[in-house]
Amino acid sequence: MKYAKFVIIGIIFGIIMAKAELISWFRIYEMFRFESFHMYGVIGSAVILGILFVQIIKRTGAKDISGQEISINPKKMGVTRYLLGGIIFGLGWALAGACPGPMFVLVGYGYYSILIVILGAILGTFAYGLLRNKLPH
Repeated sequence: MKYAKFVIIGIIFGIIMAKAELISWFRIYEMFRFESFHMYGVIGSAVILGILFVQIIKRTGAKDISGQEISINPKKMGVTRYLLGGIIFGLGWALAGACPGPMFVLVGYGYYSILIVILGAILGTFAYGLLRNKLPH
């Protein structure tokens, strides 16, 4: 019961994603063909809100639930790592027809073939964890 609030928030988030058509392969297809602004608007809004909230956290010295100050470590700048990572992520997104968040909503909608994609994502994350020290960062 300790984590029930997170499950409820996840369910609400999934409903919002479904109602906003963010799990629709057709919307994703439109986005990658540059035929519609729908997905770019949602992603752009999320990026802008993320920037705003990170700045608020940094400037106000916000604390987490346990009362400790939230610290955000600076990342090393580099075009190659973000470009390569973005290309791999985008290719996976285009091939699967879903990014990581909507994959779980699709399972909830009964599209069980997406479990293959989720398994691939988990294996890819595991492989990255094993190879992380050998990769250029």
